[in-house]
Amino acid sequence: MSVILPGKATQPTFYFIGVTTTKSSIMKVFPRWAKEALGLEDAVIKGIDIEIHADPKDYIDVVDFIKNDELSLGALVTTHKLDLFEATEDMFDYLDPHAKRFRELSCISKRNGELRGHAKDPISSGLTMENFIPAGFWEENKGEVFIMGAGGSALAISSHLTREKFKDDVPSKIVIANRSQPRLDAAKEKLIGINDKVRFEYLLGPTPEDNDGYLSDIKPYSLVINATGLGKDRPGSPLTNNAEFPENSLVWELNYRGNLIFMDQAKAQEQEKQLTIEDGWIYFIHGWTQVIAEVFDIEITGEKLNHCEKIAFEMR
Repeated sequence: MSVILPGKATQPTFYFIGVTTTKSSIMKVFPRWAKEALGLEDAVIKGIDIEIHADPKDYIDVVDFIKNDELSLGALVTTHKLDLFEATEDMFDYLDPHAKRFRELSCISKRNGELRGHAKDPISSGLTMENFIPAGFWEENKGEVFIMGAGGSALAISSHLTREKFKDDVPSKIVIANRSQPRLDAAKEKLIGINDKVRFEYLLGPTPEDNDGYLSDIKPYSLVINATGLGKDRPGSPLTNNAEFPENSLVWELNYRGNLIFMDQAKAQEQEKQLTIEDGWIYFIHGWTQVIAEVFDIEITGEKLNHCEKIAFEMR
């Protein structure tokens, strides 16, 4: 089924390119952010749903529409970040360094007649992790990171955790598991040489049982992440109920909506294993505010960001 394009925008319009956009909290949160916190009283948000791993023409059609429709100002892209980049790379006048390195797009904007593409996830994931990973956690405990899913979020998280500015406060190893080998191979190619202090491992995990086995080898004091989309775009979890989380670890469910089975599995072991569990809500706030700031060419920091967080938590 081909993507259904919106009609010509009649007021400043910001798009959400996803899979099940009407179910996202942003459809209710953005109007309040715009009017109460950001001074964007005339702006509206519209969703554009595209099937997962859609025909490249669908991505081309959407980007072409935004590029040529005057009041269509830009978009946040989720789920399709890698596929959209591959299909539309040559349509952009500017791509930021993260977009070029990881070959993904999470933000489409327009400035002075140019179509611009950004990968904002390294920034938004970093801001989120700073909220729940204690300073010195990696240097003190020598723990690892186990990421299920090899898409854009996995690349962004790996990029942030291995930044040179952290010196020795980086994970001892990052393990990325994914259902398909091509996506794993692409992740490996993009992350080669990112930080020689951190060892990377790429594992094919077609089934939750495979991920259970990989998880059993992860050290205590590690970080375990569901970056698969399971629980939001598709029902389920990348683990079975028999999975054993490593003790004294951090668990991050990137989703904030859906059935969140992965999060329930972690909560069942929270006390016994002394786990610290984080869902995707703060990531949601930082991810959206970073892109909105780029699309509307405004700054969202300080009191303005605090106001957005307050509104979002009120509406959760």
